Amino acid sequence: MKRRTAREKALQALFQIDVSNTEPASAIEHVLEGESGDDYLVKLVLGVVEHKEEIDPLIKEHLEKWTIDRLATVDRNLLRIAIYELKFAKNEVPENVVLDEAIEIAKIYGDDQSSRFINGLLSKVKHKLLNE
Repeated sequence: MKRRTAREKALQALFQIDVSNTEPASAIEHVLEGESGDDYLVKLVLGVVEHKEEIDPLIKEHLEKWTIDRLATVDRNLLRIAIYELKFAKNEVPENVVLDEAIEIAKIYGDDQSSRFINGLLSKVKHKLLNE
């Protein structure tokens, strides 16, 4: 499975976990629809779930006049995936690739404003992480 596909499936699984409190393994199995598993997909979903308490404050810190709960579920989980990759998988994927992929996926699954919003917030988070 290509990494783009793994990211899209991870977004779908995290959406399901976020909306209906599904167990991660069950959500992953559901989005695979009988296909064979993918290590990167599993790593993204479990990584976001495991590090959510560290990821969400980075999102909240860069929101202006907004709360994380008011974000569209797609945007919130796409940000979580990208921040997980920026912070915890930084040696695996170049930062610009993480941002580009998140923006492209936002264009597919988000609304008209999603890609610009994702780009702006991730740019701020990337800058903050580089300066830590």
